[in-house]
Amino acid sequence: MKRSVLTRYRVMAYVTAVMLLILCACMVAKYGFDTGADLTFVVSQTHGVLFMIYLVFAFDLGSKAKWPFGKLLWVLVSGTIPLAAFFVERGIRAEVEPLISDAPATANA
Repeated sequence: MKRSVLTRYRVMAYVTAVMLLILCACMVAKYGFDTGADLTFVVSQTHGVLFMIYLVFAFDLGSKAKWPFGKLLWVLVSGTIPLAAFFVERGIRAEVEPLISDAPATANA
């Protein structure tokens, strides 16, 4: 497996997790203090698009790492639980790094 598969998953895991925390703060402002409805709308739409990209990258990593369905489902769902993606990403990185082959392909001459 290439390192880029893990890297793009990690980037999207962090971006999605941060956007989810921002969305939670916006929801508190909107429903708790009756302010920021427009900002909440923009943040929720942005998080939704980024979450879909996260799902694609996580599924790609899971299929290449040959995860069982339950593990793949947990990784996919972790993007919807505030703070969970940070912890799940750390465990996934530790598990997948030994599977990465960085050796460049050499041509037999």
